[in-house]
This record gives sequence, structure tokens and C-alpha cells, in this order.
Amino acid sequence: MYRDCKITVVIPCLNEQEGIQHILARMPEFVDEVIVVDNDSTDETPKIAEQMGARVIQERVRGYGRAYKTGLLHTQGDIIVTLDGDHSYPVDALSYLLEALLNSKVGFVSASRFPIQNPESMAFKNLVGNKILSWVMSLLYFCWIRDSQSGMWIFYKDALKKMDLRSDGMAFSEEIKIEALRNPEIGLKEIPINFSNRAGEKKLKPWTDGWNNLIFLFRKRFGG
Repeated sequence: MYRDCKITVVIPCLNEQEGIQHILARMPEFVDEVIVVDNDSTDETPKIAEQMGARVIQERVRGYGRAYKTGLLHTQGDIIVTLDGDHSYPVDALSYLLEALLNSKVGFVSASRFPIQNPESMAFKNLVGNKILSWVMSLLYFCWIRDSQSGMWIFYKDALKKMDLRSDGMAFSEEIKIEALRNPEIGLKEIPINFSNRAGEKKLKPWTDGWNNLIFLFRKRFGG
């Protein structure tokens, strides 16, 4: 419990045996529930997660958004925190971000990797792509967004009832923020964090994922 709120952490994983053990080893004691969504891994990810006390849920159909939607259905906490399984987001920042949510007037806090503190933590092409997508999202929704692709969020579980989340792919990261910022009953705030290099194999396809995310932004905005 954290200030009388039950905390659930959701981590989607696809072959993250290297990163997941570091995340779970550093999980704060105030976290009540850790859900690892195994997205059809072929390595030891689910076994390691179970051995370290996480609740493992299987989602055989691969997809970033698909894994998240499956995991979110099983959450029992009052507040949900999300992390990528590659250990790139700071587990030790959880209390800092929870305080930001509890002391804000919004229902959704997104951890922004910008401004980047370690230039080596993000490849140049990923940096450029993120800047373009964040700029387009800001323009389409009339709200300045620094990091539309961030995968670390802290929000009240009740906010999920007010969202229409459809993406099964990487665009889920921008869709959930869009649903929060355009709903006055939720609201969105960005808080900067220290981002680091990922552990394990890279799965992001910068050009394909970037183009698909860009198309999704316009379809989401104009109802296509």
C-alpha cells in the first residue's frame, strides 16, 4: 500500500529474461501486485518472473497494446503503474511518480524521457521519430506533449472505464495518453524521469512502428 492506495505494476514482456529480473529485484515493498504479461516469449522470462513473485498472465497473440489490454483486465490495485520489461525505466522513481499523481489534479501521469539526461540512452533515429510523433500529437490535440511514446504511466484504475482503447500494437502508448488528455474527467500530466539503455534484444522497428504510429494518430483524431 502507498498512502492507503493499493498499487499494481503491469509489465508486458516478450523475451525479457535479462531485464525482468533486474526490475523485480528492485521493486519497492509498497507495491501490492506485480503482473507480468508474457507475450509468447521463447526464453525464460515467465519462469523467472514467477520465481521472483510476479503474477504471470499469458497473452499468446503478440502485440504491445494487446499485452497491455490483457494485463490491465486483471489488475486489482487502486493505482496502476506500467513499466517496460527491458529495465529502461527507473523502478526507483515509483514513489516520486506516485506522489506526482496523488498531488496533482489529474488522473494520469506519463513519465517523460525528455529532456534526455543521458544522450546514449536513445538512438538518434528513435529520438527523431519520437520528436516527430510527439509534435504531431501535440498539434492534433492542442496540448504540448514531450514524449508521446513513453511506456511508463501512473494512473487511477477508474480512468480505464472512461477510455476507448483499441490499438493492439505500439500505438497503444500514444492512444492511452490521448484518451487521458482529451477527457476532462481524467487529464494528463508529464513528469520527467531518468531513462537508461535497455537490457536484452531490441524489438522496436523504428521505421515501420513510427509510420504506423503516425497513421494511427490521424485516424484516432479524425475517426478514420
